[in-house]
Amino acid sequence: MTISLFTENEIELLKCNPNVRAVSEKGITYTDEFKRRFISENEMGKLPRAIFEEAGFDVELIGMERIKSAAKRWRAAYHEKGIFGLEDTRKKNSGRPLERELSLEEKYARLEAQNRLLQAENELLKKLDFTRKADDEKETKLLSEQKFQLIHDTIEKYQLKRMVRFLCVLIGVSRSGYYNYFSEKAMQNREERKLADEEVKEIILKAFLFRRRKKGARQIKMTLENQYLITYNLKRIRRIMKKFGIICPFRKANPYRRMAKATQEHRTLPNLLNRRFKQGVIGKVLLTDITYLSYGKGKRAYLSTIKDAETNEILVYEVSDKVTLDIALSTLKKLKKKEIKLSKEAFIHSDQGFHYTSPQFQKLVKKMGLGQSMSRRGNCWDNAPQESFFGHFKDEVDLKSCETLEDLIREIKSYMTYYNHYRGQWNLKKMTPVQYRHHLLQVA
Repeated sequence: MTISLFTENEIELLKCNPNVRAVSEKGITYTDEFKRRFISENEMGKLPRAIFEEAGFDVELIGMERIKSAAKRWRAAYHEKGIFGLEDTRKKNSGRPLERELSLEEKYARLEAQNRLLQAENELLKKLDFTRKADDEKETKLLSEQKFQLIHDTIEKYQLKRMVRFLCVLIGVSRSGYYNYFSEKAMQNREERKLADEEVKEIILKAFLFRRRKKGARQIKMTLENQYLITYNLKRIRRIMKKFGIICPFRKANPYRRMAKATQEHRTLPNLLNRRFKQGVIGKVLLTDITYLSYGKGKRAYLSTIKDAETNEILVYEVSDKVTLDIALSTLKKLKKKEIKLSKEAFIHSDQGFHYTSPQFQKLVKKMGLGQSMSRRGNCWDNAPQESFFGHFKDEVDLKSCETLEDLIREIKSYMTYYNHYRGQWNLKKMTPVQYRHHLLQVA
């Protein structure tokens, strides 16, 4: 007689019985406690059907064939081994020991495989430069895909037979995951992703080298959108850059840098700005400063700029091989000559350098109808946007290739065009300074 299979509803119903440990469509696994109870009551003369019914089972659902088969099996096990024969041997790997004793040759083979794998892992970590500095608390770990490949390469290189399971346990990955990783379908998918990443890499490199200015991930994203009308997720750009070693060679912020403590405020020209750089008006807050530039073989020049704090646009600049008062005066005169439309409440903000405290400079500022403001002494954060510009400028300009002052001036002119018209900025809604100025004029 053929025993019918359980439906899904019947399986769920049987699982509700506390005497059931598991149910499949073909059979039921009962608890050891129920089996002992069955033997006890059956030995006293109670029929199997009655025992099952009192235990809450639907005999019509289970079928008498299953009940008779289970009763016969349990009685035979009890008479052969006593109460211990009623225990479910499947919990103990069908009665066999979980681990057999390894031979000396097998132990040696496993030890060799372990050493080979750990050696290969250390070499990979060094090659990929995954180890962090000693003061870092967390240690970067290999991805599962890298571990799978590491196991495969180690087995192939050293001809390690039947070591997949052992090495997977050793390195902390699943054996099924290993075999899935090297399945034909998975390898085909990886090849397709590789080709797709190669195409994206070429596009990212175009943005990375746009106008000969190397860029970070955010600059690449904005360049792709503004110049090539291509939108990539920032995470995708960073993943591709990391995968293909596209490195932005810019300095990183020093976590140990501390702001110099401000001393007393300048008495004659107070800090009118108070770090309110964005006031919603074009041409109102003008920032100025001077920085030195090392170029060629030990040569030095100086750059003076005036920046609109609202749009981040560099309005005018002056380059000189001397850091005299003339460089600051010439920058101001260029602003006047260019006839840039400024706000009626416009003022120029600087540090307390001798150029800006000079009576000649202050007289020219007043003559141009501008107010004047100064940072607190020793406090670079009071003119942070201007300092930030100089930092990016020195990162992105190729000063070493400039042999003469004329070469330097041409390179600076090229960069100023790039900065104002092509270099998008995250905080300007990803627009360039000139684009952002036009945007503000349209919404005004």
